[in-house]
Amino acid sequence: MSAKIHILKNSKKVRLDEFLRAEIPKILDSPVSNSKIRRLIFSGCVSVGSGETRNPSLVLFPNSIVRVFLDDGKFFFEKKPDDIQFELDKSRVLFEDEWLIAVDKPSHFPTERGIVEGRDSLHSAVVRYLFERQKTERPNAKNPPYAGIVHRLDRDTSGAILFTKSREVNAACHEMFESRKVEKKYLAVCSIKNSVKNPAKNPPQKKDFSVEFEMGRISPKGQAAKWGRVQSGVFSKTEFSVLGEGEFNGRKVVLVECRPLTGRTHQIRVHLASVGLPILGDTLYGGAPHERILLHAHTLAFPHPKTGEILKVEAPLPEDFCQRINFLI
Repeated sequence: MSAKIHILKNSKKVRLDEFLRAEIPKILDSPVSNSKIRRLIFSGCVSVGSGETRNPSLVLFPNSIVRVFLDDGKFFFEKKPDDIQFELDKSRVLFEDEWLIAVDKPSHFPTERGIVEGRDSLHSAVVRYLFERQKTERPNAKNPPYAGIVHRLDRDTSGAILFTKSREVNAACHEMFESRKVEKKYLAVCSIKNSVKNPAKNPPQKKDFSVEFEMGRISPKGQAAKWGRVQSGVFSKTEFSVLGEGEFNGRKVVLVECRPLTGRTHQIRVHLASVGLPILGDTLYGGAPHERILLHAHTLAFPHPKTGEILKVEAPLPEDFCQRINFLI
């Protein structure tokens, strides 16, 4: 068994999932289920041309170059993740109308399905919630309702997240995220990490500061996905405000409000770690060990895709977020 990037080239116009359904069994010399192909794409292991894609229905034109990262061991052996069991109920719904639903995501629960078969997700929980209510109103309903993913939160990040309930508003929602019309505010509990060798990486002395640089993936595909500063990366910027100081297990910590102006993978985590303020629990980026990564999506403010009205949803801090930490604000 090995981890390897396979470069494939198609000869005719075809959907990506159909193309891989035909090609992957040839590589592995073993039949592969349709669901596994889709989960391979959803997990970010497939690139078309120069860009990663998570769209199984993407149409490939003749002579498209497809790169597939396959780790045989991980592909066939599926470890059950340490996710919580979760069912969405009305108390977690922050806003809902006929077009949108915003919910309060718990930590230790992924936004969408990954490559592990049978793994639950918040997206699936939203669909179940809407379907149960639909069956109450229409007992003969057989098809689950639509729920569209327009942005994501990391598995360990809690807080406000938006889904669409109609494909009609998908384009408008994607556009408002891409054009930075969505104001996002996160709260993070950070440990303070001073560097003797490189004082430039020490935490800023100002209450308000910002971090910006080009970001890209810095870890090999076969290892835990890790992002950082790279010259050939994509521009990223976050504004920060220190709201208070406290102590946890004898360690000085600070409560930070984070306002990302771009939406890169792990952006807040990388930016805070780069200035000596790794998030508590975020061991991937140098944070002290904790039961969870203490990052919470506190508010979302955005124009309604139909009415233009500015909506603001707020997810209250979960009990485990500041547990045993007394902040001086």
